[in-house]
Amino acid sequence: MSRLEIKVLQMLMPLTIEGLKSTLGVFIVTLVVSLPLSIVVARLRISKNIFISKPVGIYIYIMRGTPLLLQLMFIFFSFHFIPVIGYAFSRFQAIFIAFILNYTAYFAEIFRGGINSIDIGQYEAAEVLGFSKAHTFIKIILPQVIKNVMPSVANEVITLVKDTSLVYILGVSDILKAAKSVSNVYATFSPYIYIGILYLVITAMMTKLLEKIEDKFNYYR
Repeated sequence: MSRLEIKVLQMLMPLTIEGLKSTLGVFIVTLVVSLPLSIVVARLRISKNIFISKPVGIYIYIMRGTPLLLQLMFIFFSFHFIPVIGYAFSRFQAIFIAFILNYTAYFAEIFRGGINSIDIGQYEAAEVLGFSKAHTFIKIILPQVIKNVMPSVANEVITLVKDTSLVYILGVSDILKAAKSVSNVYATFSPYIYIGILYLVITAMMTKLLEKIEDKFNYYR
């Protein structure tokens, strides 16, 4: 290893550790909030009341139809200029709001497909047995839905890992910004290669974890 690469690594490592805090923070908060919220949104999306399902459908359409990068910039920069609101979000507030709204919409569509895949006969059987709608959904329908949608959810989770790199656009230090900073100092591309390897390691770890979770739900085939 050359002296240049040693200097690159010496500068990159502390910046990467600091940036990793932001990356993992955004990832964990987005996942913890958006997953349960998306189940509620999915239920509202399939509501027979059009005054509920239509607005929810419009929200999902906007979130899925516009880039996450644009949503980040809109939430951070635009709200300050709206007279009714007149409030500027901090960088992390804008990031959390944008990521949670975006991924809630994507997860909601996944769960909606999973809910619609359940045979209507199961609802009817539960009603005959005297179960409430809430009990039927939580105890009977939801476990099957989670099992059915796990591969799709896992795919979105992996995408979320990579999307966290977008936070640098608002000036937040993440692992990609760390690579950019070191690259600018030493005029070399190698920091991006190291960060790329780190992303692959994180993705591999998440993939293994998700496979184990998926296996837990394969209680019947």
